[in-house]
Amino acid sequence: MTALAALRNAATTTDRIPRPSRSVARPLLYGALVLCALLTMLPFFWVISGSLRSLDEIRSDPGAWLPHDVTFDNFLRLFRTEGFDHFMVNSLVVAVMVVAGNIVAASAAGYALAKLDFAGKRIAFGAVMAALMVPFTAVFVTQFVITVNLGLADTLTGIALPGVAMPMSVFIMRQYAMSIPDELLEAARIDGAGEFRIFFRIFLPLAGPAVATITIMSFLASWNNFIWPLIVAQSMSTYTLPVGLAATSQAAANVTDYGLMLAGAIVVMLPVLLLFLFLQRYFVQGISGTGMR
Repeated sequence: MTALAALRNAATTTDRIPRPSRSVARPLLYGALVLCALLTMLPFFWVISGSLRSLDEIRSDPGAWLPHDVTFDNFLRLFRTEGFDHFMVNSLVVAVMVVAGNIVAASAAGYALAKLDFAGKRIAFGAVMAALMVPFTAVFVTQFVITVNLGLADTLTGIALPGVAMPMSVFIMRQYAMSIPDELLEAARIDGAGEFRIFFRIFLPLAGPAVATITIMSFLASWNNFIWPLIVAQSMSTYTLPVGLAATSQAAANVTDYGLMLAGAIVVMLPVLLLFLFLQRYFVQGISGTGMR
């Protein structure tokens, strides 16, 4: 008994001794994370710095990290650009349609794939997964032909239509719906609630983190989309902000005004950044909730 007690005391004393490996590993981990964060932020810092430089300074020293003479002339010229406010409104309208479509259509599809039993359910989910693997360049010609046949070319509806139910949004909502207990929905059915009432009154409020996730993702995809609006929009009246900025950033003699483009990049980036900061907590919960089942 005495030997056993001595061994226990030795083990307890050993556990109390700080481990040098942990004390060394933690600062190394923090240093690596800080280094990765700095490398990630370097392009954004250069964009901000370039937006505060004149066009002549950018051409003479494009690799400079700090402006020699800070100027806000690029932003002033950007806001004075003809049609800038119209481009901004078009982008907002398209983004709202895309976000609303994903919240309703993708949420309904994800709910049905997770909580309802119907013929072809696995085939439908397999089609969603297959759509995730198909690049946009492989289908945009077909989408354009369909858009033209529907009479939606050169309209904001035609720009927004392909993104109203993104496969990724359906997948995220389906995975999050799998984590909601079936007993809760069955209790609502026993009380006489229909599927539409269950979906809007019970499922959607519980799926707030997933809704926030697809809101950020669909808004980002719509707001930054360039190729599809460039193809569908055939007049400046339907240009979105990225297309409008690219069309108006050509200076005299077909020389690109890089200062104007960098200022436009800052303006385009701000709404997405603010939206992510506002919904960051729900976004993390939504992403983590998709892996619960």
